[in-house]
Amino acid sequence: MALASKTIIITGGGKNLGALTAEILAPLGSPDLVLHYHSAGDAAKVEALATELADKYGSKVVGFQAALEKPDEVEALFKFTKDTFGKVDIAINNVGMVLKKPFLEITEAEYDVMFDTNSKSAFFFIQKAGKYLEDNGKIVTIVTSLLAAFTGLYSVYAGAKAPVEHFCRAAAKEFGPRGISVNNIAPGPMDTPFFYGQESPDSVAYNKGASMNGKLTDIKDIAPIVKFLVTEGWWINGQTIFANGAYTTR
Repeated sequence: MALASKTIIITGGGKNLGALTAEILAPLGSPDLVLHYHSAGDAAKVEALATELADKYGSKVVGFQAALEKPDEVEALFKFTKDTFGKVDIAINNVGMVLKKPFLEITEAEYDVMFDTNSKSAFFFIQKAGKYLEDNGKIVTIVTSLLAAFTGLYSVYAGAKAPVEHFCRAAAKEFGPRGISVNNIAPGPMDTPFFYGQESPDSVAYNKGASMNGKLTDIKDIAPIVKFLVTEGWWINGQTIFANGAYTTR
């Protein structure tokens, strides 16, 4: 099958889009999976999902805790994967943090945290993937459709995600001779706890109304795009795919 004998890293692999991606990829030939998590509180979720996927599909699934804003911990994630399974074929990065706040109120500390989480971590994840991936590997990063939005309040969130497009294009050119594809997916606001924390009922209603069917983006609409990019969609390279139900466009 499509992913038989492949080894896949999925960051944020214990919940939301990361977990669903693991559930969708595991049946495609029982690939080996490394499910990253950031907080110790997510360890139980990763362990439960690992057991479920191993029982259902025979995949070998292990968890790995790392703070990906620290380049040495990104390196440790990839080294662990290679030491455990002998290679790394696919790297999928779901890590992100949102801040909704007026431009004039954002502190230096908040700026630093947002860029560490959304930009620095993505840069070094792509860099280490380029170092460790086998030829013909795949790299996918989740960004945001706010990259194409004309709106206030998300300046430092969208701003911290924006560099990832440039990282993606440069890496696609540099890694291309090895057959490695590098792409981004930019969902609309997703119906997960990641979205609701900073929103009011009015803003939730507005974001729902901005899509073609009056709903937020469902993770079930995004995970199949990840699947496509790491299987048949290998010829797509250096792109940011806006998957948002007509929420934004360029």
